[in-house]
Amino acid sequence: MTKPQNPVQMAVIGAAHGIKGELRVKTFTGDPLALADYGPLYARDGRAFQIVDIRPANTVVVVRFKGISDRNAAEALAGTELFVDRSMLPDDGEEDEFYHADLVGLVVRDDTGADIGKVVAVHNFGGGDILDVTLGERKGVLIPFTQAAVPDVSIAEGFLRIDPAAAGLIDDEDSEAPGGDGFDPKGRPRGPKDAGGNR
Repeated sequence: MTKPQNPVQMAVIGAAHGIKGELRVKTFTGDPLALADYGPLYARDGRAFQIVDIRPANTVVVVRFKGISDRNAAEALAGTELFVDRSMLPDDGEEDEFYHADLVGLVVRDDTGADIGKVVAVHNFGGGDILDVTLGERKGVLIPFTQAAVPDVSIAEGFLRIDPAAAGLIDDEDSEAPGGDGFDPKGRPRGPKDAGGNR
């Protein structure tokens, strides 16, 4: 396979580990060791990386890549992001789980079914997944990815539906939420998948 046409980030290379070319790697897969199951990984510039050995180490994995045999070569890779093509990822997740890559580009509809915007990114700053949406001329509108704020997602049809009040886009005078902004802090997380599988 060549450089991914629809890249999904699977990991990022960290610091060198020891003197024999091993590297500490932060994975974005449900099972960190599953990183080795996707075949070659690719850097943004198209370089391919084949995993020869992988083992767990605290919050990361320690990886030996083919052709990387000393600390100097390993140190030169620090910060390299690793990708696979979306086609390499399985589609057999649970009903309320989605790959971040599949959410990006979806049309955003309001509760009347009108198209009002588009998902441009998915973020997680530690408090749950957040959709970064462009609504008309408004860029960078952040919507919590909860059942309350995003009650319907249809990857196959290319859209998701939001509840504007629960998404915090309109004032809801009847809302019990703090500040009356309509945001439901107890909204059930939708559970997007990370790059490589279940969370």
